[in-house]
Amino acid sequence: MSRKVTDKAVRNGAARDADGVAREAKHAHVIIVGSGFSGLGLAIRLSQQGRADYLVLERGNDVGGTWRDNTYPGAACDVPSQLYSYSFALNPEWSRSFSKQPEIQRYIQGVADKYGVRDKHIFNCEMTGAQWNAADARWEIQTSRGAFTADILVSAVGALCEPNLPDIKGINDFQGEIFHSARWDHDSDLTGKRVAVIGTGASAIQIVPAIAPKVARLDVYQRTAPWLLPRGDREYFGPEKFALKHIPALRALYRAGIYAARETQVVGLAKFPPAMLALEAVARAKLFAEVRDPELRRKVTPNFRIGCKRMLISNEYYPALSRDNVDVVTDGIKEIRANSIVTKDGEEREVDAIIVATGFHVTDSPVYDTVSGRDGRTLAEVFDAIGQQGYKGSSIHNYPNMFFMLGPNVGLGHTSMVFMIESQINYIADAVAQFDKLGLRTVEVRKDVQDEFNVELQRKLEGAVWSTGGCASWYLDKHGNNTTLWPDFTFRFRSLLENFDVSAYDTTTEPVAQAV
Repeated sequence: MSRKVTDKAVRNGAARDADGVAREAKHAHVIIVGSGFSGLGLAIRLSQQGRADYLVLERGNDVGGTWRDNTYPGAACDVPSQLYSYSFALNPEWSRSFSKQPEIQRYIQGVADKYGVRDKHIFNCEMTGAQWNAADARWEIQTSRGAFTADILVSAVGALCEPNLPDIKGINDFQGEIFHSARWDHDSDLTGKRVAVIGTGASAIQIVPAIAPKVARLDVYQRTAPWLLPRGDREYFGPEKFALKHIPALRALYRAGIYAARETQVVGLAKFPPAMLALEAVARAKLFAEVRDPELRRKVTPNFRIGCKRMLISNEYYPALSRDNVDVVTDGIKEIRANSIVTKDGEEREVDAIIVATGFHVTDSPVYDTVSGRDGRTLAEVFDAIGQQGYKGSSIHNYPNMFFMLGPNVGLGHTSMVFMIESQINYIADAVAQFDKLGLRTVEVRKDVQDEFNVELQRKLEGAVWSTGGCASWYLDKHGNNTTLWPDFTFRFRSLLENFDVSAYDTTTEPVAQAV
């Protein structure tokens, strides 16, 4: 039987526990949807503020988000370990300079346990809808485990959680094994099989070297060649591990040095794109040294300026492509048949298994179809009309009492997203505190403030490499605007979100109780 490649097939299989469905709406002052780095971090901060009136709804069976879901062979982070952690919970146990998925997931689980927030989670609970109720000034939330209401709703679902499936003729008719990289089938044994990997993004460049030695043949279907930089990965030396574990100041020093070095890339990415030529020279030298075959080198040489699309790091990808059993296919896919893939030049390649490594819905997440704002329009409808716009990546006009972790223009192409996440945690936690302090009933970012913020964002992006580098990427929405990346230094984002600026919002207050 064929395995249907549908949204249902690639979701993470969150349980539908009929016996656990709540029959009455449960209420919390704050409900957070998602428990990756962002949702978990906010939960910890709310607990540190002494709040108990919040819940975290998580569709998976554990914390971790993308690091729980992406368990494909070779999965690892492309940000150095010492920077890829919460500033309030630096990890003394990292084993190497760039951590692999299991180690990161263990870290996230350990943080959840350390700060005692698991009891505020409802796992296997997927949000299926949310509507703003103006009369009651609260959010009505539908989930796979019943109904909830909240005074404040925080979306922490993340940008890289909904697998993007290629629209290829016949893909549902394939008779072999087929799965998305983010929903890896661990029951599948690829040993000795003819395998196709569709895509050459961040996941694919880790998967290909991991499986190439054991498969009979590996066809890598490439639409656009990525730029690759050296991966400075190594295991920490024994004395180094000991020092990092027992000297907190050393961990902080490592982190500060990595942060400063990474932040210098902003000059070329966002301020002066010609500065990227130095980094491009490094990538070209790597390509020349590791790919000796002229034809293969031609295939994998990018045709855009480095940084325009996500820069990738690997020491193993080019050598894997040079193996005798690996072929890079640059002709587009015409169709998929029961046991083969046919390219646009008419060549048919038999295949036993297909790995779909085509990324995620970023600017068109299915979650946007489920959230309806003050005027009844969904996020999808609003974004379809004006593009994915928000204010400080944390709030969106027409959605009162709703905040977003990793919202519009919070993404990065050079350093740790955890830094941006902590900036938003500061902002949203302060917003929650202001509800109590000022007796607020509703807050909604003013449209003029949001518009002014986005005009300035797009002005900064006009001269950035993402706009001038000659590529088409998932950074851009259908309107051609970059609604994904932050076009400045990250410390400026941190400064902007230091405190909740209530003056940028339309507010209402709770009625004052009358004395009897």
